[in-house]
Amino acid sequence: MPHQFLYFADPMCSWCWGFSPVIGAVEKRCGDRVPVRVIMGGLYPGTIQILKEAAKETIREHWRHVHAASGQTFNHAFFDREEFVYDTEPASRAVVVVRRQRPELALSFLRYLHEAFYVRNQDITDAGVLRDLAGEFGVDRGAFARTYDDETSISQTQSDFAVSRQAGITGFPTLLAGGYTAGYTVITHGYQSWETLEGRIQNLESGGLNT
Repeated sequence: MPHQFLYFADPMCSWCWGFSPVIGAVEKRCGDRVPVRVIMGGLYPGTIQILKEAAKETIREHWRHVHAASGQTFNHAFFDREEFVYDTEPASRAVVVVRRQRPELALSFLRYLHEAFYVRNQDITDAGVLRDLAGEFGVDRGAFARTYDDETSISQTQSDFAVSRQAGITGFPTLLAGGYTAGYTVITHGYQSWETLEGRIQNLESGGLNT
């Protein structure tokens, strides 16, 4: 078995939301032996462009594909938002903050943000909303607020984005497995169902994948 999984994802990536039950199944099956380390990939960090109608239509199409492939639900009231800026840095930083404080909760909190954005239509680009969500999730709201704006959280978020680029990750979700000194094997690059992925996990457990 490898020493860890590296899961590259983004809180505002619809395919990552589709993959959420699958990575949950991976963690349930292997997490007591092989931890899943969540790394923020950086889908659209720092963008300042207002989402135009053409971009909304592209997102609608993605959502249709994700729903068809995964069955995950979406709240289409999102498309009624005006002057929305699809900046994924704030939500990514929120996951980094939780990872700093409670690393074992990072994957669950990522899933919680996915649900907030895609199902409850909450604006997870807003720092105040993110603080409230962290509190609802069970993280100390005051500690989250203090840590969210500190230099370490900001720099660690940027470091996640840099690691993703340096690893050549060009799409999310991406799941790697490997060791601290050995190389990493790609388990999936892009969405896969659990039925498809389970065989690769079995091979990994039996030593059939070279890591």
